[in-house]
Amino acid sequence: MRIDSHQHFWKYNAVRHSWVTEEMSLLKRDFLPEDLEPEREANGIAATIAVQADQSEQETLFLLQLAAHNSSIAGVVGWIDLCSPQAAKRMKFFAQFEKLCGFRHIAQDEPDDRFLVRPDFVRGIAYLHQFGFTYDILIYPRQLPAALELVAQFPEQRFVVDHIAKPEIKLKSRSGWAALMQKMAAHPNVYCKLSGMVTEADWQQWKKEDFWPYLDVVFGAFGPGRLMFGSDWPVCLLAASYRQVLEIVEDYVQDCAAEVKEKIFGDNAAEFYGLKMARHGLAA
Repeated sequence: MRIDSHQHFWKYNAVRHSWVTEEMSLLKRDFLPEDLEPEREANGIAATIAVQADQSEQETLFLLQLAAHNSSIAGVVGWIDLCSPQAAKRMKFFAQFEKLCGFRHIAQDEPDDRFLVRPDFVRGIAYLHQFGFTYDILIYPRQLPAALELVAQFPEQRFVVDHIAKPEIKLKSRSGWAALMQKMAAHPNVYCKLSGMVTEADWQQWKKEDFWPYLDVVFGAFGPGRLMFGSDWPVCLLAASYRQVLEIVEDYVQDCAAEVKEKIFGDNAAEFYGLKMARHGLAA
């Protein structure tokens, strides 16, 4: 079963989605399961993980409602206020939703590069394991040192780095990022998503080979057992079609064994997120 480990849905709202700038104006509309379905089916993707794009519990409930009515949404990565003293109570509430896999905070936008190791945030992260929730790490390379400190504190917690931590692909720079990602991968509880790369490249003039040096680093560091394909649709549309994003990773692994491809394009995501539908089949 081929799984897209990272995509988004939203009903566009100018205030809620204020991160969508004029440069990104093509994203200023609704993106719902029926919009993704043709792309998913054309590319042989059986299921997806819907990831939060807005920092509200309403967003989490919206995605869970979509998942309840669309069997192709295998799991949801939502949001709660992990800094809140009520974080454990909110996790207990959301634990009733079978398709809720874990949570994410848009840490990349926090002005404090050490946000991930703030005591109130760390307190929230500490509750995740008892509820079986994962955590998606969304950061820029400058925030990797704090992320390293965080994951070192919680060896039993499942973490995944979104978008290979957004290296400066447009500038063809791996300075600092490569060594930090190797240190991140030294923690066996940390996975990495092969996603979000095209929007860190030159939107108009990228070529597949631009991504090879970055894929070399994460494949060398994490190995095929802890990497997962993600489209980052519809954000990817700023720079590439769904098919083009998929082909970047497909071309990179074209000479790998079938088992490796199965891990990258589904098995690792199913294992990391504990997807029940992937274990029991789409009809489950």
